[in-house]
Amino acid sequence: MPPKFDPNDPAVVELVSLFKSFGLSETKSLEAVRNPKTAATLKDIVQACNLTANPLDDKQAGLIASLATQGSKLAEPERNYIATAVADGRLKTADQVTAAVKFLTESPLPVDTNRFESACGVGFSITPEELDATVATYLKSKEPLSWDKVNTYLPGTKQDDVLKWANNLDVKNSLEAYLTKTIGPKPAAPAKGKSKDPKKPPVPAASSSTAPAEQAASSEVNERSVFEEGFLGRLHKVGGNPQKHESRRKEHLDWTKGRVFTRFPPEPNGFLHIGHAKAIFVNFGYAAHNGGHCYLRFDDTNPEAEEARYFESILEVIRWLGFEPYKITYSSDHFQKLYELAVDLTKRGLAYVCHCTGEEINAARGGAERGPRYACSHRDRPVEESLAEFEKMKNGEYGPGEAILRMKQDLEDGNPQMWDLVAYRVLKAPHHRTGDKWVIYPTYDFTHCLCDSFENITHSLCTTEFIQSRVSYEWLCNALDIYCPRQSEYGRLSLEGTVTSKRKLKKLVDDGHVMSWDDPRLYTLIALRRRGVPPGAIISFVGGLGVSTSASNILVSRFEQSIREYLELNVPRLLMVIKPLKVIIENLPEDFLVMIDKPLHPKVPAFGSSTIPFTRTIYIEEDDFRLEDSKDYFRLAPGKTVGLFQAPYPITYVSHKTDETGKVTEIICKAENEGPPKKPKAFIQWVADHPASGSPIRVDELRVFHRLFKSDAPAAQPDFLKDIAPDTLEVVKGSMVEIGFLPLAKKTYDEALKIGKTRTEIAHKEDEKAQTSVKEEISHDDAPKATAEQLVGNEVVRFQGLRVAYFALDKDASLACFNEPAGTEPVLKPGDKVILNRIVSLKEDSGKTI
Repeated sequence: MPPKFDPNDPAVVELVSLFKSFGLSETKSLEAVRNPKTAATLKDIVQACNLTANPLDDKQAGLIASLATQGSKLAEPERNYIATAVADGRLKTADQVTAAVKFLTESPLPVDTNRFESACGVGFSITPEELDATVATYLKSKEPLSWDKVNTYLPGTKQDDVLKWANNLDVKNSLEAYLTKTIGPKPAAPAKGKSKDPKKPPVPAASSSTAPAEQAASSEVNERSVFEEGFLGRLHKVGGNPQKHESRRKEHLDWTKGRVFTRFPPEPNGFLHIGHAKAIFVNFGYAAHNGGHCYLRFDDTNPEAEEARYFESILEVIRWLGFEPYKITYSSDHFQKLYELAVDLTKRGLAYVCHCTGEEINAARGGAERGPRYACSHRDRPVEESLAEFEKMKNGEYGPGEAILRMKQDLEDGNPQMWDLVAYRVLKAPHHRTGDKWVIYPTYDFTHCLCDSFENITHSLCTTEFIQSRVSYEWLCNALDIYCPRQSEYGRLSLEGTVTSKRKLKKLVDDGHVMSWDDPRLYTLIALRRRGVPPGAIISFVGGLGVSTSASNILVSRFEQSIREYLELNVPRLLMVIKPLKVIIENLPEDFLVMIDKPLHPKVPAFGSSTIPFTRTIYIEEDDFRLEDSKDYFRLAPGKTVGLFQAPYPITYVSHKTDETGKVTEIICKAENEGPPKKPKAFIQWVADHPASGSPIRVDELRVFHRLFKSDAPAAQPDFLKDIAPDTLEVVKGSMVEIGFLPLAKKTYDEALKIGKTRTEIAHKEDEKAQTSVKEEISHDDAPKATAEQLVGNEVVRFQGLRVAYFALDKDASLACFNEPAGTEPVLKPGDKVILNRIVSLKEDSGKTI
């Protein structure tokens, strides 16, 4: 394991002291120091701009810390210019800092002040009336309006010169108010999987809702811009791809009837990662948008690397993201047909059996020095001889590496994918579906295009690393005179600061650097799911990036900001304290009790409310009290009054108790419940001590996951393991949540299970329909089955801890009420464990959880 982060290290103490001296909180200072690159950049900014001379407020200091991350690649003068604009109050929000970084990246100093301030929204202000009028003008340009497209309207406001600087929540509320006024109230969400127009079904909705507001962002995420414009908008029409024989086009159109057919073809040799989310979105989304279908085809041609758990996980992840395969197929479905076509290709004189070693083949291709290419000694052997040798391969007379079948392509072509690729090799390993029937297995280069042809794929969509393969793809289909699909390539998605290589991920798991393949510090999709990231947030993120031929190498911070924006209106809010500090309100009687009904979200009434107790003894956050007061500190301190969210009275400090080390263990306060109360300048979260109602809910473990790697490109390091950051997992015990957590968890889980069962029933019916729509020659009884359980896990329980962070229930948690009938009043029982994962910090208060 990496060395543990030591907050007492003199170098760490010195940096934290410097960062605190310009206004950054201790928590955020520690968070910054954990990343050496961020810490170094932040130190340079503080010293160059002399920020310690005039300390900033909490928000400004937080923006400077954000600049240290976002602007790490800027030159020092540009970075310091932005810092100065934050310090003098011109830049007030994270969006403005992001815009400033972008502006100075494209237009370095010297800067035109007016252009800079205009590009960054400096001085922006808007009244509620002006906001409503601007939103109305924007929506009129989108007529006819529809509630079905509400998820596409809000992102579009970011293109408006005025609305892009307005508060997202205010814009959304104004937008929904206008829609309600113009076209009526928002209709109830339709059952998942149903389509308004059977000829053009939407992209399936993401499952496992945590609230009525969380409907699939996948249903119409930037639908027009993603699927009708750009790369996907320029794709050919069905049947528009060139064919060697016109009769093949006619056969293809007769079968497809003009519908789009795509496929998602993963190798079942590992767990899918964030990059696969884009491939899933593109293939399933494009087909659904055009009223077509998408196959899930397992490319199972390498029995040595395939495991049942990968097949099951792949289907589960696809369904979790909100998609349903048209049919589940396998490359192995076609082993016999592929073998027959290999024989046919050999008979045509376009394939031959080769006995060269890998080194000899590489040398014939020019070697590392890229010398002249030449044909191997087996290339011109007689057809009958190659057929006989291929039969011997099939009968197991050769071992692995002793003989291969190669396609006879064009060694003079400048494309390496035409240099006599391998079509078949010997692998004496049992196959999970065909057992010991075969000892020869086709390669990807031979299999993929032919299976696309067999399944009448209209659009073979893949990432740009396969561009060179397009030539061999078309060559093989045309060499065999079969229907030739069209391969089109888009840019892949990757995140900076992560690794997605199966080999590297396996090393992390096997060596104990992470807990498992679903460790929330990883970016496998099962890890993101366990962390609590909603499927709709992932689809919204991917859809928002668009699809083009350029690769997308995205900062993790951008991904996490996208998650925050999604969660903001899609999860309820609960009172929570991470490190509790006991407070006795001395002027309230021992048995004082007020039950408070509080909304679960101030902007989303559909979430409902929770009822919590307010008593003489409460707990507040340890960080919300300090003995040293200052003018810019507004929380609890000697002589100060502070408000308590939703509580009937503010409280004022009276005295405190300490332990033998001097640590504060208890605060004595008084309630401002008589006469004119002191007006508090700040409100803090709290939970009450009231055993009779089960308050508070005590959290057994709260897990906070930090960035796993120090650099932005760990995979490029000579030894990526040495790039692992210290202390990337923190476990906090003793945190508390309001009692509203338990009924919320039970209700959320029950609703998710109900939705999951409905979706699964629909999926089974659609699968039966698909299996009978065409003549089936192969049984798929062994295919992974769609189950409701695939869509529902503990992670469906998500919430915002008010002023803290976003959290989800971890899979290690156990609540007996989940196994009880829906509607049962939930209570904690012996053996229950409440284990929470931090999904993301709050944008305004990053790192506050510990």
